[in-house]
Amino acid sequence: MAVSRDPVLKRCRNLGISPGVLGYAKETRRDPKRNARRQKASEYALQMKEKQKAKFIYGVLERQFRLTFAKAEKMQGQAGENLLSLLERRLDNVAYLMGFGETRRKARQIVGHGHLLVNGKRVNIPSYRVKPGDVISVRQKSRQSDMFKELAEKPVAFPGWISGNTASFEGTIVRIPNREDIDIPVNETLIVELYSK
Repeated sequence: MAVSRDPVLKRCRNLGISPGVLGYAKETRRDPKRNARRQKASEYALQMKEKQKAKFIYGVLERQFRLTFAKAEKMQGQAGENLLSLLERRLDNVAYLMGFGETRRKARQIVGHGHLLVNGKRVNIPSYRVKPGDVISVRQKSRQSDMFKELAEKPVAFPGWISGNTASFEGTIVRIPNREDIDIPVNETLIVELYSK
């Protein structure tokens, strides 16, 4: 299974996003203006940067991202919003939003190790796409571990499209997330323009 292992702070600085978006409390101490380019970025460079941001935030590699975009184009509505909705509904991202991992990378690891159940069945595929009505919970055996006990003591507020709470180790997908529910700093229109060339 291919995994992006880019250094988080360095990549965040290059893409111009805060590490807080990825769940990291650290901030880089380097001066961002030190290596700043003087020339204006081209339209293609801006589009490429937005795509790289989305890929990095969700931890998706190029081939999977392209396939997700192809699916988003075939759906009703705007392709950019559909793309972000599909990425937001990945099981590893949902686990992160529910507070089962401090970062998306940690949540991906938790899913991969088989700690989560979807509708009572063990799922260890991070890219599994949840749908309305799905119940995501932590396995009974895993709940006894120190890691999950600590997470239960630090509950997080679930987004509007997921009901439940961290302390109960369970959440239900109420609806498909719309653009207002997704708070990542990405301009999806530029991604659509990039792929429509």
